[in-house]
Amino acid sequence: MSKALTAYFCAEFALSPDLPVYSGGLGVLAGDHLKAADDLRVPLVAVGIAYRDGYFTQRLSPDGWQEEHYENHAPEDLPLTPALEPDGAQVRVSLDLPGRQAWARIWRADVGTVPVVLLDLDIPENAAADRLITRRLYGGDVETRILQEMVLGIGGMRALRALGYRPRAFHLNEGHAAFLLLERIRELVEDEKLPFEEARRRVAATSIFTTHTPIPAGFDLFSPGLMHTYFAHFATRLGLNWETLMRMGRRHPQDDSQPFNMALFAVRNTAYRNGVSRLHGRVSRAMWHEEWPDRTEDAVPIGYVTNGVHGPRWVGPEMAALLDRHLGPGWAHQPERADWARVLDIPDRELWEVRGAARRRLIDVARRRLGETARRLGAGDDEAVRAGAGLDPEALTIGFARRFAPYKRATLLLREPDRLLALLADAGRPVQFLFAGKSHPANFEGKHLIQEIVHFSRDPAAAGRVVFLENYDLELAAALVQGADVWLNTPRRPQEASGTSGMKAVMNGGLHLSVRDGWWDEGYAPDLGWAIGDGEEAGDQDALDADSLYRLLETEIIPGFHEREAGVPVAWVARVKRSLARLSPAMSAHRMVREYAERYYGPAGSGDGGRPPE
Repeated sequence: MSKALTAYFCAEFALSPDLPVYSGGLGVLAGDHLKAADDLRVPLVAVGIAYRDGYFTQRLSPDGWQEEHYENHAPEDLPLTPALEPDGAQVRVSLDLPGRQAWARIWRADVGTVPVVLLDLDIPENAAADRLITRRLYGGDVETRILQEMVLGIGGMRALRALGYRPRAFHLNEGHAAFLLLERIRELVEDEKLPFEEARRRVAATSIFTTHTPIPAGFDLFSPGLMHTYFAHFATRLGLNWETLMRMGRRHPQDDSQPFNMALFAVRNTAYRNGVSRLHGRVSRAMWHEEWPDRTEDAVPIGYVTNGVHGPRWVGPEMAALLDRHLGPGWAHQPERADWARVLDIPDRELWEVRGAARRRLIDVARRRLGETARRLGAGDDEAVRAGAGLDPEALTIGFARRFAPYKRATLLLREPDRLLALLADAGRPVQFLFAGKSHPANFEGKHLIQEIVHFSRDPAAAGRVVFLENYDLELAAALVQGADVWLNTPRRPQEASGTSGMKAVMNGGLHLSVRDGWWDEGYAPDLGWAIGDGEEAGDQDALDADSLYRLLETEIIPGFHEREAGVPVAWVARVKRSLARLSPAMSAHRMVREYAERYYGPAGSGDGGRPPE
């Protein structure tokens, strides 16, 4: 693996519960990436934003409607260290805004050997409006979004320079950071006097773009007027006329009414591009095929690196101790070297007892959270205790936790309520469903999905066996993936780029029940978990997938969990062992980071970028 330093830019990082600068999957993935890079000693420096208010705390109204509450966090009170000049002053960099300059101060939040550089504009030297730019993650209007992305890309590059970092390669984890490409081109044009096209070629040759978005609606788009307000001066500094700069990010360059597409700009100006699963790579090649009209779709130069998860971070204490005993402690930080086949020799009862301990711990967390919600809504102590009384620590426990975007179809399980209620009513084969997740504050369709689940959970016929746990965060995420027997994922194929929560559940001995989308399209095998639907997109997909989900629950999953020999579901445990043994090393963040280092960081950091992989 190359030892040249790579800069890793991302809009969010989930590093610890005490540093709320993340919202969900992208940030969690970025945090796992840094932790694995530290383990492997892959030389990275990460760049992000120190959001003072972070993402929102989710609270449910009495009617089950999501409400957003923001808590102000002074950076001085967070696990951050100021980056200091030799004279002891905090390092600052400037941003050129219309008619003024804004200043960003620099913080550090390191992950072992990986420095994490975070920018913050909430300082007295800035205008009142500019101090709000880095307040809320994904908050505000489209103008706030373009300003945050200027802070990340342009301010982030200037922060690296101010701190003395000289990366050889640059990794854009999503399109939010794409303005760093313009800043790097500007440096070469102004400082090294290169012609624009030579500067652009050199920047592209050393840049990697990872897209996590399988649908065009997910890309950041900025209107011509907004772009002109903030980037007219950039065109001048690059020696370009305004329309030439805009055409770099327009789907149809000659259409002056089109917005600037951040993902398209990144695709056109990086030599290395990848999706985050095998299927997502294929979807991305189809999406951007018209950029290479002379090639077949399969020859479009967009590859894939399937996401992975950092085992030591997500595997619960019970399972970690079990793996230590049977695989040795090296499984955690060198999973590719562990003999995972030894999982198959773990005594059934020992594994089953570990799974039971994790499930009971999850139910304890769920009951506590439900009680806290009930008290907040005015319940007395007795009523608060009863809020989680319907949960059974010995029942088959199915978890669903993710962002409540409509395509993820969180309410697919509720499509035929009579079939679901019949499953819940079977006292001899108890099953329960735990839901969690947030909707973006502006996504009212997602909020309605949450409300629908909450309303269903209050039906006495559900017997407290369907619950929604508010304020999905790192603590709750860990408890859910560690304790759930089955992890449910129901995206509308092929709109899930990867979906790493299921990987975390698998590493804890949970079994995956999902549409064959994202990572499950390549990870699925009939003896490891279950596939909803037939892997095709046809007809009324919602109706077909709901029927498939119910049939799997009715005929395989619930009966299989409750079929016991001397108290142990032998066939179920055998499936858990196969899933653990085959999927855990394949879906580790160590494998992911190693692939990035070998396929992308090394070639991109070689000086000229080498020949891009196609």
